[in-house]
Amino acid sequence: MASAPQEQLRSAHRAVDAVWRIEQAKLIASLTRIVRDVALAEEFAQEALVAALKQWPEAGVPERPGAWLMATAKRRAFDHLRRNKMLTRKHAEIGREQREDLDPTEEIDAALDDDIGDDLLRLIFVSCHPLLSPEARTALTLRLIGGLTTDEIARAFLVPEPTIAQRIVRAKRTLSEANAPFEVPRGGELEERLGSVLEVIYLVFNEGYAASAGDDWMRPQLREEAMRLGRILAELVPGETEVHGLVSLMELQASRSRARAAPDGTPILLLDQNRALWDQMLIRRGLAALARAEAIGGIAGPYVLQASIAACHARARTAGETNWVRIAAFYSVLANVTPSPVVELNRAMAVAMAFGPQAGLDIADRLAGEASLKNYHLLHSVRAELLQRLGRFGEAKEEYERAAGMTRNARERQMLLGQAAEIAARQTTA
Repeated sequence: MASAPQEQLRSAHRAVDAVWRIEQAKLIASLTRIVRDVALAEEFAQEALVAALKQWPEAGVPERPGAWLMATAKRRAFDHLRRNKMLTRKHAEIGREQREDLDPTEEIDAALDDDIGDDLLRLIFVSCHPLLSPEARTALTLRLIGGLTTDEIARAFLVPEPTIAQRIVRAKRTLSEANAPFEVPRGGELEERLGSVLEVIYLVFNEGYAASAGDDWMRPQLREEAMRLGRILAELVPGETEVHGLVSLMELQASRSRARAAPDGTPILLLDQNRALWDQMLIRRGLAALARAEAIGGIAGPYVLQASIAACHARARTAGETNWVRIAAFYSVLANVTPSPVVELNRAMAVAMAFGPQAGLDIADRLAGEASLKNYHLLHSVRAELLQRLGRFGEAKEEYERAAGMTRNARERQMLLGQAAEIAARQTTA
């Protein structure tokens, strides 16, 4: 049995860990505004964490732990500014925060009064700066905003931890050397930069919703983290239609998570899912986010259109009630807004469901020569399903096997090979 001091130590460490997960992004955001350097801001935040790990087990968890961390981290930042003779230059920016006569209680009160919303939004835009590669943006966003460790990010993306660490270090160095402004872009640049932020969040979500590689079909941690980031962004920029569209899309897709895999982990495709397992709370939240996007108005962007498609599925009580004609129409609009072979492939499936497999196969066949789809396993799995529905079983079996050979996800490979084997068994008994 653990002694009382040991239990007190563990309890304090659990409290530090919980508060850190919640407050880390806010700390780094506020500190970056002060020191104008993401790497330094993270360093000072980490120093506050170390201080908490040392002091809280002995002194007890403070009444306002988040504000305690903020005040401690800011003291480190101001000490740095003084040492580098920057305090005078920063005076106008940090205002009352640089006063040296505050006692610790007043410092904590001041930290509580800070409006961190603008700082957090600035940090999100800095993390997704176009100077960085998509991989670096993703890693830095999960590290700074999501609070994930390099080990957690590496395991989630099946990448060696040193690779993730190097991406993060290089990203922070790039931002520092370029003197990337810690600000929310305005005008036309806002729309362009916001697109980059949404792209990163949706990339993280997709990797959690349908993992591109590895042994697991889904990675819940990434999915949940992306949804949390999306919700934060929607609160920070409530007037942006596409932000609400992305939140709606993620909520609606995530609502199917419990129905997407059998107990042994085998994937279950949309039309075969038990809809009683769909999460009704997430569906309500997704539909509410879509309604907010539609209320703002304007031309529907790609995330609002994809959310509208997901809403068609969510509103159908059974697979047979799905309005495929409406879905096919949404995909046609989406293909005009953001033309891409992947969107066209999705349209092929919707058209097949609405107007018959041959109509869909005609679209899919036209995509066979697309260089970007050369190694895209879903092209072959879509063709396999449509060929099977047309009774062309030999060709369907070959396409399932071809798709299985291309996917890097073990669960998906197992499912595709199982479909090919099922066709072979039928042919044997026929």
